[in-house]
Amino acid sequence: MKKKSRAVGSDQGKSRVQSIYNIEGWGTGYFDIDPEGFLTVNPSQEKHQAIRIIDIVQEALEEGLRPPLQIRFQDLLRHRVYSLNEAFKRAAEQYGYRGNYAGVFPVKVNQLREVVEEIIDAGEPYNFGLEAGSKPELLAALSLHTNYESLIICNGYKDEYFIRHALHGRRLGKKVVLVAEKMGEIRKIIEMATAMEVEPLIGMRIRLNAKASGKWGASGGSSAKFGLTTAEILEAVSLLRESGFEASFKLLHFHIGSQIPDIRDINRAVREGARYYAKLVQYGCKVEYLDVGGGLGVDYDGSASVFTSSINYNLQEYAKDIVTSIMDVCDEEKVPHPTIVSESGRALVAHHSMVVVDALGSIAKLNAAPPKIDNHSHKLVRRMQDIEKRLNRETLTECYHDLLSIQERAQSLFLIGLIDLQSKAAVETLFWKIAEAIVVQYEQEPYIPEEITELRTTLAEQYICNFSVFQSLPDYWALGQLFPIVPIHRLEEEPTHDATIVDITCDSDGKVAKFIDLKDVKESLPLHSLKDDPYYIGLFLTGAYQDVMGDLHNLFGRINEVHVYLDPDEEQGWYIEEKIKGSSILEVLEMNQYDRKELVKGMKQQVDRAIKSDVIKPSAGIKLLNAYEKALKDYTYMSTEKKI
Repeated sequence: MKKKSRAVGSDQGKSRVQSIYNIEGWGTGYFDIDPEGFLTVNPSQEKHQAIRIIDIVQEALEEGLRPPLQIRFQDLLRHRVYSLNEAFKRAAEQYGYRGNYAGVFPVKVNQLREVVEEIIDAGEPYNFGLEAGSKPELLAALSLHTNYESLIICNGYKDEYFIRHALHGRRLGKKVVLVAEKMGEIRKIIEMATAMEVEPLIGMRIRLNAKASGKWGASGGSSAKFGLTTAEILEAVSLLRESGFEASFKLLHFHIGSQIPDIRDINRAVREGARYYAKLVQYGCKVEYLDVGGGLGVDYDGSASVFTSSINYNLQEYAKDIVTSIMDVCDEEKVPHPTIVSESGRALVAHHSMVVVDALGSIAKLNAAPPKIDNHSHKLVRRMQDIEKRLNRETLTECYHDLLSIQERAQSLFLIGLIDLQSKAAVETLFWKIAEAIVVQYEQEPYIPEEITELRTTLAEQYICNFSVFQSLPDYWALGQLFPIVPIHRLEEEPTHDATIVDITCDSDGKVAKFIDLKDVKESLPLHSLKDDPYYIGLFLTGAYQDVMGDLHNLFGRINEVHVYLDPDEEQGWYIEEKIKGSSILEVLEMNQYDRKELVKGMKQQVDRAIKSDVIKPSAGIKLLNAYEKALKDYTYMSTEKKI
């Protein structure tokens, strides 16, 4: 839907645009709008370090990296590591906690080497470690992990090779903890540690009764996929005692889900887990670590609520509640305070990464010229004209119902051949024109009926954007996860079009039609009119899971990527340290068992046949074949000639 354009350059206008996209809510101090209407990022939240995101896009373009473009802010990643560790440090000091904190990063959340290395480096002063849930992740962790005071936590189901490599890490002196998910793993660890003459560090995952709300609540509770029951824990302890490995049992672990929106669910789980820890210590076990798992969420919509795309707590409250809950139980049970381990991944990496896409065009309901109507026009067309003439505040609902009735009749008559194309086109054009007028008039009313709200959504334009939802926002497509989506420029003017976003795949699911909102979920997003200049839209908080879970639907591959670092010695205060080209057409074809030589050979044979049949001239055939080979090296996404 189109409205009259309005500039909003004042502070009041900035506040208005801020509220439209709720940047202050989800941005957590990292993102803002500058006085000229450009979206900025402040990776370390220090004064005078804000970067215009469009300046990064411009530099990437100059380096030949077109949108869609992934941007990683490495200093923001470091700031998240610092913030998490300092939150637990402050909580421990404030409440007199007598244990330590030893966090780990779950590699599954983002396996990119530079991300993992940045987290390890930022976490060095805090002895911040890694968590691996598979053999590939463990082998990567063993190589990158150089601080032997930090932990490597091994979760997930484990075969003999997984256990063997973990024990190799122990032999090197690393604190590699094998967390048993089932009884068979305890037996296998004992057997292999004995054979290899290595002292293992063993953890046990307890299956708590506590569950969390949200999309990942099934990770916890008595029917959870992983973990030992109370009886199995006692059986495992007995087995370790009989085998002489009782002292190896060092860690108790639980996990009730990812993106936990309600802090009360975390409190219940931590108290239950702490009770198990205390009882095991009283039972004679020398457990030193209590691993509270993941679950620390991200406020994607900025509403600070228990909605699935939000959280009703902040980082400091999370740390405080874990520290005090464990301390209360331990003091009641008169047992030592354990070292607290958390496996926070999403909250560390989500904010540091974003995707910039360019809008290629739009599809609007109101895209045809008004029809010419006279006495010879079809009666339904003339009826539509009558509705338009009598439309006013008192007749809004009546006119809308009449509009629907005529639309249905026109469709029925068309199906049996009693209305021509010109008349049907006129009915369709008038329907959307009058429908928009009805919606606009309803905006002045104190109450808007649900059917009019649905009509407003239907009237929204579709902005065609150069990306694939399946590659860059897989959690939106698969789980309904909401992400902040905001234009990165022109924010000095109020957006005038309600729109949904569609990608360039040929799948009807390749769209974003749910957007963040403080009160509910919006069915459309306010955007600006498209001009000859490029229009760039940012998809934010994409650093967790989206990189590794994206698929190759329509063979749209990984996107171009840049890594940005702050540097006061640089004229602009920052620089691009790493430039990674996205997948070429050939690369995604090779992933699907196509061979370059065979592809070119197949085309050459067809060109030769066309030349021999005098379909094309030899010179044209050579140009065609050269163009084909050149195209294999191209980016899988669309090319645009517009410049900033």
